[in-house]
Amino acid sequence: MRRWSLEVLVFFVGAGTLGAEIAAARLLAPWFGSSTIVWANTIAIVLVALSVGYALGGRLADRSPDPRRLAVVVLIASVLLAIVPLVSGPFLRAAVSAVDELSVATFLGSLVGVGALVAVPLLLLGMVSPFALRLRLGAVADTGHAGRTAGRLSAIGTVGSLVGTFAASLLLIPVVGTRRTFLIFAALMALAAVPLLVGRVRWVAVMVPAAILALIAAPTGTVKAETSGDSRVIWERETEYQYARVIEDPDKTRWLELNEGHAVHSVYRPGEWLTGGYWDEMFGLSLAGGRVPSSVAILGSAAGTTARQIGHYFPSTRVDAVEIDPDVTSVGLSLFDLSGPHLVTHDADARPWLGASDRRFDVIMVDAYRQPYIPFYLTTQEFFSSVRSHLTPGGVLVLNSAHPEGSDTLEKALTATLRSVFGDDDVWRNPAQPTNSQLIATLGDSPVTALDAVDVPDDVSSLVNDIGSRLEPGLRGGPVWTDDKAPVEWLTDMSLAGEID
Repeated sequence: MRRWSLEVLVFFVGAGTLGAEIAAARLLAPWFGSSTIVWANTIAIVLVALSVGYALGGRLADRSPDPRRLAVVVLIASVLLAIVPLVSGPFLRAAVSAVDELSVATFLGSLVGVGALVAVPLLLLGMVSPFALRLRLGAVADTGHAGRTAGRLSAIGTVGSLVGTFAASLLLIPVVGTRRTFLIFAALMALAAVPLLVGRVRWVAVMVPAAILALIAAPTGTVKAETSGDSRVIWERETEYQYARVIEDPDKTRWLELNEGHAVHSVYRPGEWLTGGYWDEMFGLSLAGGRVPSSVAILGSAAGTTARQIGHYFPSTRVDAVEIDPDVTSVGLSLFDLSGPHLVTHDADARPWLGASDRRFDVIMVDAYRQPYIPFYLTTQEFFSSVRSHLTPGGVLVLNSAHPEGSDTLEKALTATLRSVFGDDDVWRNPAQPTNSQLIATLGDSPVTALDAVDVPDDVSSLVNDIGSRLEPGLRGGPVWTDDKAPVEWLTDMSLAGEID
């Protein structure tokens, strides 16, 4: 009975440890994004906590090899793990405020965030493996099966970790959400610890998994429902890729936030098409080829603000709106009036979609650069070469580069990489906003000349004139990035920390 109980416990602790790691990264995503930096911090904290737990667990097992002590350790860890999603909101909100107010890098904020939330319960879970091994070896020390026993327990724990990884990522998080994923793993580990107890204590201990299961039935509420003034969250979801929410103001203006919420990715005002934001710049620059485009591909269309503008003002233009997250496209169709006479939506990652397409476009827009981190594979020489090969003669690439205010290091790197593909004199910039610059690479005439010559609708003429007056040659001095080396996240962190401009 004890052997069976130990093996079941080792299995569920393995599942809960890796499941908690996946869920912890997901818990951080609405506040810090889901970049490799956040993942690296999560994995690092998990490994450090487990390492300390292994050492402490071995010492405790040698001092007092009592299965009841092991059960108590797991019960405490389960309770702490169940508390994590309940207290994460206020704590992570404070961590984000520190990132904003102290200008520390997201690396540090997410490291502190994940460490404070999950380090202690994972340390306790790390104690289980050496403790269980000590208990089992105490029973087989004279049989010559110590190696077999150690290997069996390690295999059971590893299989549990594998099950926890896939259960969290493929089943629990998509179906029941991050909060209930934590609770389910905590409840399963607590249940597995109960058989190691005896007598009245066992029946008291049953209350721990029962209480955790009761929390699973409670309403989850919202992840980041706090808004300012009279604004309210009208839609939110943990999608397959990210956390997304839509905020509506009293005047019915709607805003789409993804992940960390440092930037708004789409906006909608009923009956209006120009927004006063960077989307207008992207729309106006669709004319940088000196003509109304017959075809436009938007890589990273979000809820479709720019696609909607083009569909309204240029109804004969075909717009291919590419967005990796189908839930974001869906909310664009339902809440952001994403529409157009020749609109085609695609649920796909930008670069693979473009590489697989055999079509050419008059304009290709890249607007997948999320704050604070951006996908490195959309910043490289190889990607821009693919873009160029999909442009028609005289075609234009319009790229929205979001960056920390006052920092131009990212823009310089992108400009240098674009010049290596399009030519030294064919890359321009539109410094539209403190945190947004548009880069323009052309296969035709200067966009300044092109915008002066194009015939535009009356209500957008001032927009086009303003853009033309701001255009200037791209910045110089940046490195050329490739698929092999494009240190986007490092550069962004250093910029946020104020160490580079």
